[in-house]
Amino acid sequence: MYRENMKKTLLIAFVLLFAICPSAMSHEVATPGAVDTLVQEQKPRKKSRLTIGAYGEAVMTYNFFSDKYLRYTDAETYRNSAGHGRFDLPHVVVYLGYDFGKGWSAGTEIEFEHGGTESAVEIEEEEAGEYEAEVERGGEVALEQFWVQKSFSKAFNIRLGHIIVPVGATNQYHMPTQFFTNYRPEGENTIMPCTWHETGVSLWGLVGDWRYEVLFLPGLDSDRFGRQGWIHDGAGSPYEFKIANAFAGAFRVDNFSVPGLRMSVSGYIGNSFANTLSSTENEKYKSVKGTVMIGAFDFAYDDHNTIIRGNFDYGHLTDSEMITRYNMTMRKDSPSPQQAVASDAIAAGIECGYNFFGLSKNHKIREQKFFLFGRYEYYDSMFRTEGGVQDYEWCGRHRIAVGVNYYPIKDIVIKGEYSLGMLAPQYNNEPAISLGVAYSGFFIP
Repeated sequence: MYRENMKKTLLIAFVLLFAICPSAMSHEVATPGAVDTLVQEQKPRKKSRLTIGAYGEAVMTYNFFSDKYLRYTDAETYRNSAGHGRFDLPHVVVYLGYDFGKGWSAGTEIEFEHGGTESAVEIEEEEAGEYEAEVERGGEVALEQFWVQKSFSKAFNIRLGHIIVPVGATNQYHMPTQFFTNYRPEGENTIMPCTWHETGVSLWGLVGDWRYEVLFLPGLDSDRFGRQGWIHDGAGSPYEFKIANAFAGAFRVDNFSVPGLRMSVSGYIGNSFANTLSSTENEKYKSVKGTVMIGAFDFAYDDHNTIIRGNFDYGHLTDSEMITRYNMTMRKDSPSPQQAVASDAIAAGIECGYNFFGLSKNHKIREQKFFLFGRYEYYDSMFRTEGGVQDYEWCGRHRIAVGVNYYPIKDIVIKGEYSLGMLAPQYNNEPAISLGVAYSGFFIP
């Protein structure tokens, strides 16, 4: 019954969110606002060959629910549990770019997640091949981008190296000034790698009101798929290299023909079962491919003091039952979570904000921004399961958030929000409040 009502609930929430936003479309069309502009391709003409940019977030959260790992399997025990607070640095990123001339350029982006890390996993050859992990401090440090690009024209560019996979809204527009909530939109951030980055080749260009991009990449690693994150961890590698026994392709197309509006479609397809160091010659797994297919649509409207963003993502994994069986047999000291994985996952969301400072006649106030926003999303990392794979219903939830974004200047935002994760009736809902500050900008453009 819970999932049968999902479509109706989703439709009602979308209608309500549009209803609370001012009807900007009825006004005379003005100069379009920034429609989540691309970080590199649509910035003003460079004053220097060197580009230095950065973004970062600091967040304080209090969750009014238990953080015990048994809160879903034994929900009644934790129904009245005390909450817990957290301080976090979700992402701190430094970007360096350089224009060599004659169409050649390079870009590098280093990301520190949750304060950095000092950890590694390796196979100890002299200890029966066991996995050994050393952890001194939590978090992650990742080289999110490292590429060299040759631009033949505005319409045709080749980028080689470590690049962003622009599938879904958040992977393409993931800076903290490009979404209202303190943390990245929860649905896409759960079922897909985010920010998704791989080593590969990208062809992209701008043709009139259109932007296109196609990519060739290594496939994901099905060993690391799981129930709560679906394929989320499959893009990473616990080793000092990325396994590439299987390959994948991705694409994205953006349209900017309507003033103030961007509409985008993106997708991904690739096999995943062969991308492992724990390969098997067992005949029953001979035909297993683990093909991951994702289709996504997202949009953003930014004009008349109003911002509306939305996304819909659907993913399918073939052979999910066989992959689940195989992962369950892996050694306990392996990087695999040894969990069930679904055949289908879904994420849909919409957010709307209105800048009330835009109504002021005072020029100094109008230079600032004060958004009141609302967001609704539904996501389920186990939307459909195959064969005997267990469906964990707590992996699907509705989430609402309301709050404010205050911009004292263009590149700095102070965020506050109240959110509520709504699970199936047998589980406990998850309310929280968050307060954060973030920045995003180019220091040498």
